[in-house]
Amino acid sequence: MRLVIARCSVDYVGKLTAHLPMAPRLILLKADKSVSIHADDRAFKPLNWMNPPCTLKEDEGKWTVTHGKSGEQLILTIEEILHDSSHELGIDPGLQKDGVEAHLQELLAEHITTLGAGWKLIRREYPTAIGPVDILCRDETSATVAIEIKRRGEIDGVEQLTRYLELLNRDPLLAPVKGLFAAQEIKPQARVLAEDRGIGCVTLDYDRLRGIERDGTLF
Repeated sequence: MRLVIARCSVDYVGKLTAHLPMAPRLILLKADKSVSIHADDRAFKPLNWMNPPCTLKEDEGKWTVTHGKSGEQLILTIEEILHDSSHELGIDPGLQKDGVEAHLQELLAEHITTLGAGWKLIRREYPTAIGPVDILCRDETSATVAIEIKRRGEIDGVEQLTRYLELLNRDPLLAPVKGLFAAQEIKPQARVLAEDRGIGCVTLDYDRLRGIERDGTLF
């Protein structure tokens, strides 16, 4: 990974055009060849970026990032470089889910029929290009269902499941794939967004899945 802090302006040239006036910014160049430009007040979201495959041409005072397929360009006019360093991060081990969330996934996969008679597990941690789906299964009609499991269900979890569904529905052997958002607690905003996108919601009872009997129902 290469980190560059520079005073620069940025122009995106393609189907849409965008301009960032001259200012100090962080330029992040990753090993996957992606390039993103960041400010100090936008959390994790870049001001502009170019996803791989792309190439970088560095001329004095001007950097040009060109997308390998679309030909769109990110043009950086460099007035001054304040910092330039490179770091080898190695292979990332990936996100480690908290114990409750991981155990919920394990328990639900083991007792998949708690979602309904006739439900069958295909696989836990089903791989996709953007990460593994927690559970892939089939319902009583043999329709494919992708399940995203969270301890606390919020909007970002629904967004994550939406991205998985977009990829999974491109596979003719799986499509059509429905989504199910499962959590111990689901925030109202997340439930509204999920239902708007045709994604089902289910509230999980952790104790009941572990076989601890108490008053109430499983879901």
